Amino acid sequence: MRIDVLTLFPEMFDGVFGSSILGKARDKGIVSLNTVNFRDFSNNKHNTVDDMPYGGGGGMVLKAEPIFGAVEHVVKIGSDATDTEEGGTKRKPRVILMCPQGRKFSQEIARELSAEEHLIFVCGHYEGYDERIREFLVTDELSVGDYVLTGGELPAMVVVDAVVRLLPGTLGNEQSAATDSFSDGLLEYPHYTRPAEFRGWKVPDALLSGHHAEIGKWRRQQSLERTLERRPELLELAELTAKEREWLAKARIERENRAENRK
Repeated sequence: MRIDVLTLFPEMFDGVFGSSILGKARDKGIVSLNTVNFRDFSNNKHNTVDDMPYGGGGGMVLKAEPIFGAVEHVVKIGSDATDTEEGGTKRKPRVILMCPQGRKFSQEIARELSAEEHLIFVCGHYEGYDERIREFLVTDELSVGDYVLTGGELPAMVVVDAVVRLLPGTLGNEQSAATDSFSDGLLEYPHYTRPAEFRGWKVPDALLSGHHAEIGKWRRQQSLERTLERRPELLELAELTAKEREWLAKARIERENRAENRK
């Protein structure tokens, strides 16, 4: 996979792209991580990339020209690399605008993007984007939550990290990604490691039993309980058995009764 990030602050990505899982994935050749300063594609002598909005108002708006120029530049580079490496087979890249107005990012979207060959992220600053960037250039708009940050760099780092860790060969144990929270629609079960007892707190017996079926049953039950407690809305879309749904219905009633008794 090739990932290009268009930003006014490429130095922000040096540590993130060169460390930990992302750094190892790049070193292994699993992913190519690149940053492009779109100021280099401004069409004026002062290299400005923003301007006052038509119609007035506060703040500055990111101009269309430098973003279009930068995207077209990295698309060509990616296309040339594909011609060389894959005999001319091409797939259009996904051009992703990091924006509070976009779809809320999720594990499902991370899996979707991990199947692509080329991702381009656009990180804006200032008041907003020239609308023609949204209309005629990007393929996706993503948000990492209902809040506003100074720029799109931090959200882009979040999305890139979530996507790259799903690429085959990135994680030392491929099973890790399969059992992460949200991978099956539920929150992940609790984890324990040595010692079996710490300050009087013991590891659950099921995990020490060596019985794989019992361990799997315990983990599934804990995952359901934790999701019910912390993110109950996720259960509406999770793939559950009839027995699990029956248990959840009883568990909800018990929780409601306990809450009522505390009043």
